[in-house]
Amino acid sequence: MKYDVLIVEDEDDIREMIGGILQDEGYETRLAATSEEALAEVKFRKPSLIILDVWLKGSSMDGIELLDKFKSTHTELPVIIISGHGTVETAVSAIRKGAYDYIVKPFKADKLLVTASRALENARLRRENAELKGKAPSDTELVGTSPQIIQLRQKITKIAATNSRVLISGPSGSGKELIARMLHGHSSRSKGPFKAVNAASMVPERVEEELFGAEDDEGHATTVGLLERAHNGTLYLDEVADMPMETQGKLLRLLVEQRFRRLGGKDDVQVDVRVITSSSRDLAQDVEHGRFREDLYHRLNVMPLDATPLSERREDIPALVEHFIAQLASSTGLPSRQIGEDAMAALQAHDWPGNVRQLRNNVERLLILATGEPSQPITLATLPPEVSVVRTSQGANENEKIIAMPLRDAREHFEREYLQAQIDRFGGNISRTASFVGMERSALHRKLKSLGLGANGRDV
Repeated sequence: MKYDVLIVEDEDDIREMIGGILQDEGYETRLAATSEEALAEVKFRKPSLIILDVWLKGSSMDGIELLDKFKSTHTELPVIIISGHGTVETAVSAIRKGAYDYIVKPFKADKLLVTASRALENARLRRENAELKGKAPSDTELVGTSPQIIQLRQKITKIAATNSRVLISGPSGSGKELIARMLHGHSSRSKGPFKAVNAASMVPERVEEELFGAEDDEGHATTVGLLERAHNGTLYLDEVADMPMETQGKLLRLLVEQRFRRLGGKDDVQVDVRVITSSSRDLAQDVEHGRFREDLYHRLNVMPLDATPLSERREDIPALVEHFIAQLASSTGLPSRQIGEDAMAALQAHDWPGNVRQLRNNVERLLILATGEPSQPITLATLPPEVSVVRTSQGANENEKIIAMPLRDAREHFEREYLQAQIDRFGGNISRTASFVGMERSALHRKLKSLGLGANGRDV
């Protein structure tokens, strides 16, 4: 990641010298001689760091006033103050107003480079701390060893290294934001910001202001949008299908030109942002029905990724349950518990319409409501009723139907349901299913055939 440094200095030779020192170390630099030029540069694109002289001859504002102006809209932006007439009072005033540090001219190149590096690192750590607040630190990798998860990890590693836009599809709770965070974390933008927003949660009248920001009549930013805050990083738009049509058009322009205009603004703002989107709806179908722009869909869907529903990777459930128990025990202080075989079998057989999110909520509920000594495993009887029933898709009159059957038919009906649940539980692995139910593999194949079921436990 290349850092963009704005140098605000009225003396031409010093301005050029600082720019040269930073460029030699791989920084991108922009130069401004006056406060007016500096404000225009920040308006065009927020820099990663500002090096600001206190005395700006021929400007309407001095460095301290300009610092105030920058910090009023970009509180997290690191600013290093430089001056050839340093006083303790000026230094204290600059630090109080939000400057990262104060350097007195003349200074050595090493001093400038070390201070700049520390300022950028400090800003990165503060940003990451704000983003991670309230999130479990271990929610950074996909858990599981199913073929779907192994393949997804491989795709993420390959795609992350590129700058391609990614559209993640999958049902609610299946881990779409986690995939987006992994793409960001494994990319060259990992030190940049990651901004996530759910389009469905934004008030329609404020979508554009939240994304693009807003300006007052004098051209000053009154709201800094998510796109500016994601500069040099990643913007993740969840449930992008819920974005208003007009906003879709503006997002399309951003993807094409990497620039946009704030609400009420007259000039363009340029940013370098990777956009990752997701949807639990079929966007191609929305395009067909005129609910989503076709040109935007093709721009977003450069690299499609699928978040697999939990019901299609049941073999990962034991690892996920163990992961959530360790995570919750660490973050909440709840005692760690073991899950009994009967309870785990029921968890694996459940359909989990809410996917991984629903599973985690149930694990937390189990730890809270668990009775007995922590050394005792959680049994089937402890599970909530909605997940303790092995087959959740049965109708309300199922018991009456079974009672009306002859014993042979009822037994066959049970065997079909039982074996379907076990094959689902082990992700279609016949060998593991046979081992668990206590049958030879060949005998299980014969039993499935006699019940009219295929090797995947479904009707043939």
